[in-house]
Amino acid sequence: QVQLVESGGGLVQAGDSLRLSCAASGATYIIDAMGWFRQAPGKEREFVAAIRWSGGSTYYADSVKGRFTASRDNAKNTVYLQMNSLKPEDTAVYYCAARTYYSSNYYSSSSYNYWGQGTQVTVSS
Repeated sequence: QVQLVESGGGLVQAGDSLRLSCAASGATYIIDAMGWFRQAPGKEREFVAAIRWSGGSTYYADSVKGRFTASRDNAKNTVYLQMNSLKPEDTAVYYCAARTYYSSNYYSSSSYNYWGQGTQVTVSS
C-alpha cells in the first residue's frame, strides 16, 4: 500500500508561480512512477506530468510543457510540481498519483493505482 498526500495549492494571480508537493509513504520501494493530474469543474481528469521514480525521466502534457516541471526527492519520498507562468485555465484540483508496476503509458489515469486527495489551485486573471 502507498499513501499520497498533496500540499501547496492555493490562490494566485495569472503569471505567478506555485509549487505542489506530494509525499509518499508506505511501500514506496515498489513505486515505478508518479504522475500529476488535474480536474477542472465540469471537465474530465487530465494528465499534467509524470516522473519515473528511478532515473527521473519526465513526461508532460503539451498544455504545460515549458511552464511546469516535475521533480523528485527520493530521500524524502516526495515529488514536486513547479508551476510557472500560471494561467486561469490552469485552475483545477490537482491530484498526485503513483503506480507500483511498469507501464509505457504515463498519460492515462488508469495507469496509476494510488491517488492522493487532491489540492485546489486557483489562478485569477
